[in-house]
Amino acid sequence: MYLIFDTETTGLPGNFKAPITDIDNWPWCVQIAWQLHDKWGNLIEARDYLVKPDRFDIPSNASDIHGISTALAEELGEELDFVLNEFNLALKKSEFVVGQNVGFDINIMGCEFHRKGLDSPLAQISVLDTCTEETANLCQIFIGKSKKPKFPTLTELHEHLFGVGFGDAHNATADVEATARCFLELVGRGCFPQSDLNQGEGYLSKFKEKNPEPFDFIGLKHLNLKKESEKIAPKKASDQPAETVDVDAGLTRLKDVPFSHLHNHTQYSILQSTTQVQNLVNQAAKYNMPAVALTDSGNMMAAFLFVNAVLKKNKAIETELEEAKEKGQNIKKQTLKPIIGAELFVCKNHKDKSYRDDGYQIPFLAKNKTGYKNLSRICSQGHIDGFYYVPRVDKELILQYKNDIIVTTGGLYGEVPNLILNVGENQAEEALLWWKGNFGDDFYIEIVRHGLEEEERLNAVLLKFAKKHQIKIIAANNTYYLNQADSEGHDILLCVKDGQLKNTPVGRGRGFRYGFPNKEFYFKSQDEMKGLFADIPEAIENIQEIVDKIESFGLAREVLLPAFDIPERFQDPKDNEDGGKRGENAYLRYLTYEGAKDRYGEVTSEISDRLDFELEVIANTGYPGYFLIVQDFIKEARKMGVSVGPGRGSAAGSAVAYCTTITNIDPIKYD
Repeated sequence: MYLIFDTETTGLPGNFKAPITDIDNWPWCVQIAWQLHDKWGNLIEARDYLVKPDRFDIPSNASDIHGISTALAEELGEELDFVLNEFNLALKKSEFVVGQNVGFDINIMGCEFHRKGLDSPLAQISVLDTCTEETANLCQIFIGKSKKPKFPTLTELHEHLFGVGFGDAHNATADVEATARCFLELVGRGCFPQSDLNQGEGYLSKFKEKNPEPFDFIGLKHLNLKKESEKIAPKKASDQPAETVDVDAGLTRLKDVPFSHLHNHTQYSILQSTTQVQNLVNQAAKYNMPAVALTDSGNMMAAFLFVNAVLKKNKAIETELEEAKEKGQNIKKQTLKPIIGAELFVCKNHKDKSYRDDGYQIPFLAKNKTGYKNLSRICSQGHIDGFYYVPRVDKELILQYKNDIIVTTGGLYGEVPNLILNVGENQAEEALLWWKGNFGDDFYIEIVRHGLEEEERLNAVLLKFAKKHQIKIIAANNTYYLNQADSEGHDILLCVKDGQLKNTPVGRGRGFRYGFPNKEFYFKSQDEMKGLFADIPEAIENIQEIVDKIESFGLAREVLLPAFDIPERFQDPKDNEDGGKRGENAYLRYLTYEGAKDRYGEVTSEISDRLDFELEVIANTGYPGYFLIVQDFIKEARKMGVSVGPGRGSAAGSAVAYCTTITNIDPIKYD
């Protein structure tokens, strides 16, 4: 007996390699269908069940695929215990379980049996799969430059075998009917070795004799699950989003309320953003925003550059304000507050590299210098211990350094939003409460509106959560480029990142490439953002609360170098009073000119002019100690026979470095 079966689920597992005992990893079954055929292909029975949700709900993204809503499953579904019992009865009659990529379905049902503590012969029954290298070689479908054919989808296999597709894909009954047809046709064509089928001699020839014509559909009527779900869509008050206000009233309320962008990527989000740091700062100042945040993906590399750019811009603004004041003019400009943050990849265990887990993309903001240091530690550990495809951190690490850090739920790839869309509201709510419990009033729900349908579904749930758990909401636009016109350049950047052609259509699956769904991921003005969120004005108003929590701080500091022990005759008492470097400069000058005598013999005016110029530059930049330290360990290295080399980088062009034997290439001779 061949048992061909298929399932529809609440989503996909986080780890396809996880054991079925990891019940939090494997999604729930929401529909199972099977057909039982005898060894000659005759239909014995066909079953189809929706499963009544128990401690879970069906996320919208999964419902979009198979059409089964939580409400439909609750109304038409059977209890899981009953479904498992019926499936077990079919399994006991079967010699083989069959399916398209059936390993996934076996794990789904295996986990369901485990959840219920029920025994099942499923794991002991032989498996036959219609998605194998054999069917890949049969269909000969190639992607890009690959020399090996891809494994076919069920639709592709069906089209190859019968010349036509089939409707209602992702309804388990339709998929089972198509899979059964494909499987029996493959058996008839001898695509499965007789040894794999565990039948007697001559089985395949007899099978073909009994089935001389191509197999046809058995004629099941498939319920349109999406339409059925729409008929009974819940209209309960508790399922409605939080209260909104009239748009015109909202705009009036927001007239004098400032807006600041708190979720921005720059070119330091490697190959993901086209925004340059200085341009980000300039745009924020142009729109007269009180603050602007930097939240690059997985790193804080631009923090120093970002803060310096803001401080430099602020000086220019202050000068402009002073000049306007002197002229009796009143201009509407304000200085910017730099907010340092990062969008981190938060996974289950950042040290576990046994499988790929990129985690969720969650924005963090530093409230002050302590928060900056803590966020830096988290981010650094992501690169040191957690790097696996991307720099990853986990919640345990975050809790170690959570002080003075603000967290938001982030965009579609944040933990709470992703769970809402792909796992279920119950799990999303649990995650939400974890963040609230650990970050309290420094945790905010981020509402994004880039014009995507799934954002509308997501925001309805987030607003409901915000109201239920008294968590403040903030408006955000996840920016990856500065102006809307830059979206084309950004799309080209993504093509470069993934090695794709620009003319390949954006989408999922074979023949498509990754790309943003529209042109709304740009740095919008205050008025544009207020217009987008006029119906929920508190999302704009709450941003200033975050800005007010942030303390401004600089990152620039004096170069930290060990104090070089210089001879007493070069020491200057004034250095002890004001921290100057007179003594170091004098000693470096002495060593340089002594070395010049050894290098050149006669120190000409050309040489002395060059040396004086370089020594002045070194003195002005505060680096005499650096040169003294380097020449000291280079000299000792050469004495010890350690290979140093003739010189490299910018130092090879320095006459001072040459005269102090740091390098061995004369930059004057080879100028």
